[in-house]
Amino acid sequence: MSNISIGKNGEDIAAKYLEKQGYKILDRNVRFSKFCEIDIIALDKNTLVFVEVKTRKTDFCGQPIEAITKTKYQHIKQGIFLYIQEHNQYKNYRIDGISILLKPSLDIKHYKNI
Repeated sequence: MSNISIGKNGEDIAAKYLEKQGYKILDRNVRFSKFCEIDIIALDKNTLVFVEVKTRKTDFCGQPIEAITKTKYQHIKQGIFLYIQEHNQYKNYRIDGISILLKPSLDIKHYKNI
């Protein structure tokens, strides 16, 4: 399985997980530049949630959430500001991270307001 297909699989798992938690998925894979793509944009009650999903086969190289670097976080914030300018009906927003390990068994961790 390639890194791209692992990532896509993880995003699908994360979207289903969020829907089960009561989130409404508004958009997926929104690209703002070559540096910024937001994996999932969802609504949690009245809060717009921008979700970065990190997926790994195993934890051999650490936890997936550790791959959200300071630079990645800054790019996400830039994308959020652009999105909010176009969708100004949303006053509350936050950034969440979802960490997914596929093996030895599926493990999903949701980090709110990272």
